[in-house]
Amino acid sequence: MFPLVYEINTRVWLRELKEKYGKPITLGTIPEEELALFKQCRFDYVWLMGVWKPSLYSEAIARSHPCLRTSYLELLDTVSPTDVGASPYAIPEYILNPCLGEEKELDMFRKRLNDQGIMLMLDFVPNHLAVDNPLLPEHPEYFIPLSSDEHDLDPGSCIEYKRNMYLAHGKDPYFPGWTDTLQLNYANPETHELMRNNLLSVSSHCDAVRCDVAMLILKSVFDTTWGDSTGPMPEEFWQKTIQAVKSKYPGFVFLAESYWDKEWELQQLGFDYTYDKPFYDHITAHPVNISRLRQHLEAEWDYQSKLCRFLENHDEPRAAKKLGPNHPAAALILLTTPGMHLIHQGQLEGLRMKLPVQLLCKKNESAHQDLETVYTQLFNLIDNDLFTYGKIEVLQCDIHDSPGCIAYRRHLNGRSAFIFANFNSTGMLLQLDHEEFERFDPDHYHVFSTKQVHTGICRQAAGPSVRLAPHEAIIMHRNA
Repeated sequence: MFPLVYEINTRVWLRELKEKYGKPITLGTIPEEELALFKQCRFDYVWLMGVWKPSLYSEAIARSHPCLRTSYLELLDTVSPTDVGASPYAIPEYILNPCLGEEKELDMFRKRLNDQGIMLMLDFVPNHLAVDNPLLPEHPEYFIPLSSDEHDLDPGSCIEYKRNMYLAHGKDPYFPGWTDTLQLNYANPETHELMRNNLLSVSSHCDAVRCDVAMLILKSVFDTTWGDSTGPMPEEFWQKTIQAVKSKYPGFVFLAESYWDKEWELQQLGFDYTYDKPFYDHITAHPVNISRLRQHLEAEWDYQSKLCRFLENHDEPRAAKKLGPNHPAAALILLTTPGMHLIHQGQLEGLRMKLPVQLLCKKNESAHQDLETVYTQLFNLIDNDLFTYGKIEVLQCDIHDSPGCIAYRRHLNGRSAFIFANFNSTGMLLQLDHEEFERFDPDHYHVFSTKQVHTGICRQAAGPSVRLAPHEAIIMHRNA
């Protein structure tokens, strides 16, 4: 089964519900009708992003940082201190944010989801903790020390936690450090145990975790980034940790946020799914990178079936803005390719304003009803074993005559669905060159289109063909 995941910005969601119902809403008091969307859209997992205790240090930075404030003012006319909170990825400890309710309410929300056959996904951040975590000042050994010379050379890389004693900020090695965090020291075996226990605690409250920047604590990445300061990691963290969680909670699912072509390596260490950033990059390129997208979809099944595909999430621009008129066609490709599928809150409605994770409110936007209808119809169409278990066969569409078009087939036990997409601003005529079309009769096929009116399929002298309007994608399968 390929899960369909719905990501929610939890703090913003509850604020909006408070305004809607005119009373405080917590995780334990969410009205039943608000959960109806999850069942209606056939979501398998709800990912509550940003539920853990906020960092006061991170909150202070978020409210005072000039660049962040500029990003807030792109979305709000004025910004008050109560509109801004800590980054949800600068976590001091893994207990529920009291603004979302009492600790037991997280488990109450999970039970309500589970009663509907929906699982709960939460965040786990393995690379760092917030600067104001409870381990300091007694346990600096869990973090990475830097010398005063390194501090003098790059003051933004670390914080002075005691007089003339410095600890490194968490970071991606290709960017400056996150100044509201401290980098965990995985060269220390005790750090492995600490974070394994944290993850076991998190997993007692949910059915899956999305592991933030999971590739940063691969041994190869950590040793390259921090080995000169700490020495090497004694062993990989993920393999033993995933096994520990799954032995206690069979069926628990791990999703890795992964970049730099580390997906396969993380899958081999036990991750059920890994972010598919190449898919995102190819399909959101201008123009769509059809040749690379085709090559990517031709990868081995064992790899593809463990990818998590997305058109947006809280880190990426809104799909409606990034993709423009190609959004519906890209959504069809997203949902008809193998793997986990991630839908971000507001994506269905075609919202265009990307919200910084520190911002707790947003302007109202008009929903795109036609797009919402396309998504809802697609959720229904793909809810069958053909798209769950069916293999993928990438088809040739004459690249020279039809640039910007892609075609493939999902097939299972003699049944097929053909997918065609045109990412051009002009119409295209594609030849249907497949053995299944040797005795082609268009009346025997059902066509779903991202357009309200589909031009149609027809038989020509050269064989059957499909005519696609600009920015149109279709699913075509034989009538039962």
